[in-house]
Formats: sequence, C-alpha cells, structure tokens
Amino acid sequence: MKKLLIIKAGTTCSSALHAFGDFEDWIKQGISQCRLPVIVVDAVAGAPLPKPEACFGVLITGSHAMVTENLPWSRAIETWIPDLVESGIPLLGICYGHQLLARALGGRVGYNPLGREVGTVQVLLKPAAGEDPLFRKINPVFQAHTIHEQSVLELPPGAVCLAGNAHERNHAFRIGECAWGVQFHPEYTLQIMREYIRKEVCCVADCNELLRAVSETPESGKILQDFARIAELFDDR
Repeated sequence: MKKLLIIKAGTTCSSALHAFGDFEDWIKQGISQCRLPVIVVDAVAGAPLPKPEACFGVLITGSHAMVTENLPWSRAIETWIPDLVESGIPLLGICYGHQLLARALGGRVGYNPLGREVGTVQVLLKPAAGEDPLFRKINPVFQAHTIHEQSVLELPPGAVCLAGNAHERNHAFRIGECAWGVQFHPEYTLQIMREYIRKEVCCVADCNELLRAVSETPESGKILQDFARIAELFDDR
C-alpha cells in the first residue's frame, strides 16, 4: 500500500524534544488534515528507503548534521532522490532536505558566506512563484522561521528559484514538476523557534532581540498543507 513518507534526517535538541516532540511530529501536525496514510522512515537509524512506486509523496526533515559531512545515511537519501524526481513523486525537502535535494540534482551546498540565519525572517517570493502549484497561494512577502548555517549556494540545472531574501537567495526552489526545497521551516511554531533561539544564540543581547522578533508564520505553514493536497491529487491520478 502506498504511503506519504516523512524521511527523518535527524532529531531535534533535547529541550525541544521534551517539550514539543521531534521533527516528524511537527510535520505531522502541519499536515494533520491529510487523508493519506503517513509513515516515518528513520534514515539515520538505517531504515530502508522505499521504491518510488510505494510513495504518494515524500517529505525530508531538517537535521542538526551538515550536508557536507557526507554521512552514510545522508548519502543514501541523496542517491535515492533522483529516482523520486524522475518518477514525478511529489517531494518537499525542508532545510537539510532542501539542501540534499539541490545537491542530489547537481546543485552546490556549503556554508553561507553571511553566516547563520536564525529567527523569524521576511521572505520574498520571486515572479515564478505566481505560477507555481505550491507557492501561488502564498503572499508575496511572508514571515518564516529559520535556523541554518549551510545553504544552497548554486541551484541545480533547470531549477526555478521561488523565494529568497538578503541573507538567503535560495529560500525556495522547484525542480521538475513537483519537487520543492524550502530552506525555512514551515513546521516550526512560534514556541519551537523561541526554544531554538534560547539554545543556539549565546549573546544575551542578540538572543533577546531575536526573541522579541519571533512571530507567528501562517503563510509559511500553508506550505505543508498545500504540499499534502498535491500528494492527495497524485493519489487520484
């Protein structure tokens, strides 16, 4: 039986895990209205990655690892991705997953020369987003939660940039008909973002400033809902 897959590429920090659950739990909450059966595949633990024909769609989580570490489980996901894209399976990579998607198809990933981007930030859609199945209902300027050090420095050949900002020029892209990467975190809540800031930002002044700037991100959250709807349409083919 086909499933909507969440590929688990890591585990959140212990304090967030205790308070809010893990990456896959946040994604499940974001797609809670989805009528498809959902399963979690723990790639880090070595769970086998299914064939494309077993998937209605795939979401790849974030991670505390770095793509450039080339960890065995990460390389396994990376080499699996091209078959999904070629098969036209709806795919959404989030943060780490976004970077893996880009590199799997010929893009370049590395440390962002501007350093880490963290907190609630403004993201601007590109003109191409107006015709994109996943982004066309999103406001042209929206707020999103971010925390990342590495970025997609060069998009894969044929990819379409859909969103960016001054810090992160490739916040979202599409390649093929239905494979998307988003550098921001549509699965984060305001409380999760605050917890990450408290754990990750050492300077008290910077921490307080970032905490004050945290806000709800309803437009970003729509990405998960709308992706689930796209996967449901795939089910109806």
